[in-house]
Amino acid sequence: MNKAKLWTKDFISVSTGNFFLFMTFYFLLVTLPVYILQGQGGTEAQAGLVTTVFLIAAILIRPFAGQWIGMFGRKKVFVTSLFLYLVTMILYLVATNFNVLLALRFFQGISFGMATTAAGAIVANIIPHSRRGEGMGYFVLSNNLAMAIGPFAGLTLFNGWGMTAAYIACIVISVIALIIGLSLAADHSGSARFGSMFRLKLHPEHLFEKSALPIALTGAFFSVGYASILSFVPVYAGELNIGGIASYFFIVYAVLLVLSRPFTGRWFDQYGENIIVIPSIVLFAAGLIVLSLANGAVLYFVAAGMIGIGWGTLFPSFQTIAIARARPERKATATATFLSFYDFGIGVGAVVIGAAVAGMGFKAMYASLAVYVLIGILVYMTAAKTKKEKTSVPELNEQ
Repeated sequence: MNKAKLWTKDFISVSTGNFFLFMTFYFLLVTLPVYILQGQGGTEAQAGLVTTVFLIAAILIRPFAGQWIGMFGRKKVFVTSLFLYLVTMILYLVATNFNVLLALRFFQGISFGMATTAAGAIVANIIPHSRRGEGMGYFVLSNNLAMAIGPFAGLTLFNGWGMTAAYIACIVISVIALIIGLSLAADHSGSARFGSMFRLKLHPEHLFEKSALPIALTGAFFSVGYASILSFVPVYAGELNIGGIASYFFIVYAVLLVLSRPFTGRWFDQYGENIIVIPSIVLFAAGLIVLSLANGAVLYFVAAGMIGIGWGTLFPSFQTIAIARARPERKATATATFLSFYDFGIGVGAVVIGAAVAGMGFKAMYASLAVYVLIGILVYMTAAKTKKEKTSVPELNEQ
């Protein structure tokens, strides 16, 4: 029996567009705080606020983005959000003070939240059901590659040519993402008029997809732990006196993830979610333990590879589960629900873990998080049990 085709033009296009979108996200994630501190003479609190405001905006807009996708169609929302994202990127060039910059970060967070929700909805619609784990894994890999390349490229540009050069690079990349979005096949899934975008349903059952809530909450639980990697690994490297090679953590993370992806996604589809999710949780926890034991570069990079495979497999697995549980017309809302809770977990985790580091130090914090992640097996099994107790729902259409 022939496999259903996964690598279609639209799948490649939306994955590539998603890669370029996240490239700019990670460009600015690492360069804007440094620019505020060094270029604008700002405070540490202001440097942190530009990321917090961005994430809050993305979280707030996602539930509404899910409804807009149902009204106007996946491609229209994706292209519109990429255009708005590009406009805010251009306006960075004239942002001369912190308040203007903060306002731009908020509006860009809105467009980013819309774009990522729409991209997830497009992928959910075009991946064949029989290859949904494999397909979502490859799609999310575009995020991981951007995370590996974006910070390194962003800091290189910023340190060599300044913030204006970084902005121009992000503008060019955003233009490429928009062109790719425009190349997607026409989408006839929504035909509402523009004025109806303000007639939103505000009841929680319309803002969030109930079937996705158990696994979305599970994802949020684990993303608290992942926040310790995203926000604090470079700082920890400085404590280990290897700050000069800190950025290579995410290179190793991405390389091991790329090498494992052809197997993990296929096994998800062949043997079921538990066969992939539970070992990935254990590997994520083991990576945190190794990180807590690191005294130099060797264990630091071993941990990077373990966490890359562990967490890098968990995230697309959870997203696949969230989407597969929803009815076809609710898959966009399921995507929005999952990503909203994930972003919330990252935001909460950054605050809680920052306080934990101040109280116990990095090594104890990472060791404690390993225990926290292992407890997450019970959280996941509870979510999986909730799924079994529900009636079955239609799954992704075979393409």
